[in-house]
Amino acid sequence: MDWPHDPDGEEGSEGMRKYGQAILAKKLDEEEGFPLSKADFVEEHGDEPIRLNHQRVVSVDDIFEHVEEDEFEDIVAFHKAVGRAMRSAGMWEVELSKGA
Repeated sequence: MDWPHDPDGEEGSEGMRKYGQAILAKKLDEEEGFPLSKADFVEEHGDEPIRLNHQRVVSVDDIFEHVEEDEFEDIVAFHKAVGRAMRSAGMWEVELSKGA
């Protein structure tokens, strides 16, 4: 897929390799961006790349296909919904041990 920008470039990861929800969070204005419509967020950012690990890159749209909520009241609700969606779709790259 041709991305509108390099997922590892300045616009994609602020000059450093950041992954998943860290990149999504940078697209939000925590003060003025909520409540946030899923449709509006996807319309604005859907074709942008999100790096999941050192090899795998998906689009915002690929992630949001699995998000069930239509609106998010705040950034916490956004992160919870996106986290559930990424885990259910096999896009969650962080595994915590049971002792953690």
